[in-house]
Amino acid sequence: MMETDPQYYIRGVRTGDRKALAKTITLVESAHPAHQGLIASVIDGLMPYSGGGIRIGITGVPGAGKSTFIESLGLKLVAENHRVAILAVDPSSARSGGSILGDKTRMEKLSVDPNAFIRPSPSGGSMGGVARKTRESILVCEAAGFDVILVETVGVGQSEVSVASMVDFFLVLILAGAGDELQGIKRGILELADAVVVNKADGDNVDKALQTQKAYESALHLLTPSSADWAPPVLTCSALNMTGIDAVWNTVMAHRQMLEKTGALEEKRRKQAASWMSFLLETGLKDWFYSLPEVRKMLPELTREVEKGRVAPTAAAKKLLDSLNGS
Repeated sequence: MMETDPQYYIRGVRTGDRKALAKTITLVESAHPAHQGLIASVIDGLMPYSGGGIRIGITGVPGAGKSTFIESLGLKLVAENHRVAILAVDPSSARSGGSILGDKTRMEKLSVDPNAFIRPSPSGGSMGGVARKTRESILVCEAAGFDVILVETVGVGQSEVSVASMVDFFLVLILAGAGDELQGIKRGILELADAVVVNKADGDNVDKALQTQKAYESALHLLTPSSADWAPPVLTCSALNMTGIDAVWNTVMAHRQMLEKTGALEEKRRKQAASWMSFLLETGLKDWFYSLPEVRKMLPELTREVEKGRVAPTAAAKKLLDSLNGS
């Protein structure tokens, strides 16, 4: 039976009760209308204790070794007394289950470390719905004392944009020598990157990794950087052999210091919060509109008329909107 007292969740998260933390994130993931008031109270109660984490988004082309990379980085961080939470954004998980579900079993060492918390993807939902759950899960994990939050993007396309809009540092993981060096990475994703990391730079792949590194350095020079104060580097690493992971973390920290020194971190967080409020308003208005009895009554017939070409989409939309004020 679900607890209905917000203090149960707030106290549990703040005292490091992992069972309460898991229950709180399960609550946050709920789309049930009856839970929304409770969710708002819990998030509101935890907000003063959030915001202190280093939020890192990680995306990667298929086969880039993302789960091994995340485990290697996570193990390095917990060994240095960081507390690490790993979350995922996966709009396709209703179909596939999401790779992090498998990753949790593959990350054998990290998943049993008391200073790590791995959360499987939400099961299904729209990109916006999944992003909402992940954003609020970040706040919950920070309030629970996790100081590094790794947000893995499992889906493609819009999920990368969504993850980049909720983190401080966005990392793109690529594979050495996978044919056409720039295949599978959209220009828009590279423009979001704060660093590109060529993984699997080991054994016979070392030369290929260096060639790939040079190709991406050239590509990034042609793009306008997202910040005048930061030029995204291209790094190489072997997550399997734990080489190059230190350099990746040093890059994250150098970027963090730049953000703090220039005031860009505070500004970025402010803009993200305002953008998030606007998104929630738009989503709430949309849900409210489609739940109205008059809209539910008119929509099926108008949709059929539009599909048959009897009513123009513009006229149909106007009719639905006019129904709000009885015009």
